[in-house]
Amino acid sequence: QLQLVESGGGLVQPGGSLRLSCTVSGLTSDRPLAYYVIAWFRQAPGKEREGVSCSSSQAIRTDYADSVKDRFTISRDNAKSTVYLQMDNLKPEDTAVYYCAADQSSWKNYCSVNSGHFDTWGQGTQVTVSS
Repeated sequence: QLQLVESGGGLVQPGGSLRLSCTVSGLTSDRPLAYYVIAWFRQAPGKEREGVSCSSSQAIRTDYADSVKDRFTISRDNAKSTVYLQMDNLKPEDTAVYYCAADQSSWKNYCSVNSGHFDTWGQGTQVTVSS
């Protein structure tokens, strides 16, 4: 059974950086981390959840929300079974609970932050950007 655990959140000043980690367990030799589409979402108080970034199977393609393009970078370390979200030049509007999620339905060489079949979620990690 696939499980995802986020870490790395915290309080940071505007313009600062954080790196979130999503450690995945329950992987198998037939379905290693590279098999899965992994995405990051966030939800701020009183707002709907939004897709932030995603990485297709084998990291062939990535996608980003317009609000984070050129500031956030998604990456994987298959040996560590971990997906990262490097967040630079953080803004107060980036404050939210960040979740990682996996699409277990099939291998896909594409992904979109606006759609997908994400059926397994982590518990979330809080990111607060404030001076």
